[in-house]
Amino acid sequence: MSSLPIPSPFATEPAVLSTSLLRRFDVPGPRYTSYPTADRFVEAFGPAEYAQALVQRREAAGARALPLSLYVHIPFCESLCYYCACNKIITRHHERAAEYLQDLLGELRLQVAELGRGEPVSQLHLGGGTPTFFSDEELSTLMTALRESFDFLPGAECSIEVDPRTVDEARLAHLAALGFNRLSFGIQDFDAQVQKAVHRIQPAAEVFALMAAARRLGFASINADLIYGLPRQNSTSFERTLAQVVELRPDRIALYAYAHLPERFKPQRRILSQELPDGPTKIDMLSRAIGVFGEAGYVYIGMDHFAVPEDALAVAKRQGRLHRNFQGYSTQPDCDIIGLGVSAIGRVGASYSQNAKTLEDYRDRLQQGQLPVVRGLALGRDDVVRRAVIMAIMCQGRIDFEAMGAANLVDFRQYFAAELQALQPLAEQGLVRLDARELEVTPAGWYVVRAIAMVFDRYLQADRARTRFSRII
Repeated sequence: MSSLPIPSPFATEPAVLSTSLLRRFDVPGPRYTSYPTADRFVEAFGPAEYAQALVQRREAAGARALPLSLYVHIPFCESLCYYCACNKIITRHHERAAEYLQDLLGELRLQVAELGRGEPVSQLHLGGGTPTFFSDEELSTLMTALRESFDFLPGAECSIEVDPRTVDEARLAHLAALGFNRLSFGIQDFDAQVQKAVHRIQPAAEVFALMAAARRLGFASINADLIYGLPRQNSTSFERTLAQVVELRPDRIALYAYAHLPERFKPQRRILSQELPDGPTKIDMLSRAIGVFGEAGYVYIGMDHFAVPEDALAVAKRQGRLHRNFQGYSTQPDCDIIGLGVSAIGRVGASYSQNAKTLEDYRDRLQQGQLPVVRGLALGRDDVVRRAVIMAIMCQGRIDFEAMGAANLVDFRQYFAAELQALQPLAEQGLVRLDARELEVTPAGWYVVRAIAMVFDRYLQADRARTRFSRII
């Protein structure tokens, strides 16, 4: 049985994973940006239930609720990237943005009417689609409305996803003037053949120029998004991209595995399956990335994130303050999230909510004066306990049984007796360390940390139909 040495971000010796073990874990599984995962949301949770959650937060304001995180979804893109699984609308008609901005402002008014004006905010993220599809004036209008509705705290993280093909230095300067202090550039891969295969042509020189401009403008943190497992990628070509990214020196790197689900996402049907790298090649690309970024001084945050040691994400990792939400790993506390826009997901108290997924449905509900929530979930006690366990695995890679049990008023070993038994094979395979007091993810286990978390997912235990999820490797 052959094995693959993998650079370990947590130890001086490389982790060693057998190829048979890698194949065993090349299966679908949740990314756990929430628990329960969004596929468990139900239509029985609608506008009335969400409004009640907002009111309950407002009434609890005297108890000093944690600051909010805001997410605004802007779905428009000028061109189609074949790999994309986001909720987006492809159009070159920028007048549609003006209409959508009015929809956002209408939803904002409805939410604030229930939540109350002036709630503290410590984090804002504009995602998409392509948020920079909005003009400078439209972005100014949106930011003014948000600041009038909420109290942005000093030092609040304000981030925006940027398609490098849609901005120049002047636009970046405008974003800085609006208060954005963090940027996320979508790179995916610098190889020309890969870019052609996924219909996203962007010369490296343009990205380098934008990065230099962002540095001059003083953005506190700049993220680069990469994807491995794309068509026409191979270990050699991807290593060239890694070298360019190291030269680019972003503060953070998000390295995602491409999830090929053409039965769910129509644009992916334009990708030829025979051009996709196989599982061993993908894990080799991941291994090379971890090795290259580690040698360049990056801290491996977990699963798909890297950061320079002085970045807030790396600091949060060292201090045990790392959290995970719908945008991935986060420095923010385990706080409520207000989602605005088509398909946006939010979390308020012990509930999740999601807006209408089509622009027509979203707009129709707003025109009727309704919050555009179409589904969600009110968490039960078991959900809350398991969420704490899964997020501890995903973020800290460790569970102290006594401390976790005390925090959730359960006898951990008794409550999770079946799960601890199910972890034994993973322990024998060297993926977790188990004793009477704690569980710890090993360096090798971080490569399949989603599989470790899945052991505690009650919904997956009852439902083995996992094809709706991306593959772990």
